[in-house]
Parts: sequence; C-alpha cells; structure tokens
Amino acid sequence: MSTATYVLAATSSGVLDVIAAFVGGLVIAGALVWAVQFGMRVRDRELPRPVAGDQPHLPATGPVREQREIREPDEMPHGQGGERLMPHDLHHSGSRTGKDQQRHRWTTGSSGSFGGGGLGHV
Repeated sequence: MSTATYVLAATSSGVLDVIAAFVGGLVIAGALVWAVQFGMRVRDRELPRPVAGDQPHLPATGPVREQREIREPDEMPHGQGGERLMPHDLHHSGSRTGKDQQRHRWTTGSSGSFGGGGLGHV
C-alpha cells in the first residue's frame, strides 16, 4: 500500500468521526426540543392556577384562637368477673372537662423535676 492510501484512510476516518458527532448532536438537540414541547403540552392540559378569590379566607369572627382547658382523667374500667377488656370496650380517656380549671403550679422551693433531688428554686 502506498502512503496516499494511508492518508486517504486516515482522513476518511476523521471525517466519519466528525459526521457521527454532528449527527449525535442533532439527535440530542432534537430530543431536547421534543421534551420541551411535550412538557408544554402536558402543562397546557393541567388545571389553571388558583386566583386570589379561590384562596381560603378568615372566618367572620376573626382568627381561631387556642383554647386551653384541664381535662379530668378517667379511671380504667374493670372487666366483669375477671373478664379481659378489649379495646372496643373502652371509651375515650380524658373526655370530660375538669371542674377545677386552675393550672397546677410547682410549689415554691420545689425543684420542678421528678426525683431530681436538686435544691430547686432558691
């Protein structure tokens, strides 16, 4: 083989590489354009965004405030005749409002922790 054949083979391989890269770039660009158009079509089919009038409003009485109350604990009922209680036999615990609505505070000088044994508030 002559040198011209080698030069021709080398240049044709380079040209094929450039053409393959160009075609690959066109395929990727086409795929991106298609994906954007597909996304726009899907977005057009969605429901429109809510306007300001569709947003929730405050009640006429104003904002809802937190309500604090002290609840009475319920004692655990006993089964009849040593019978085992099932969950459906129980009722909601603490379902009654307590008679005394005064909040219980720590006594003066108490540590405030359960079994902490510290000096407390001095």
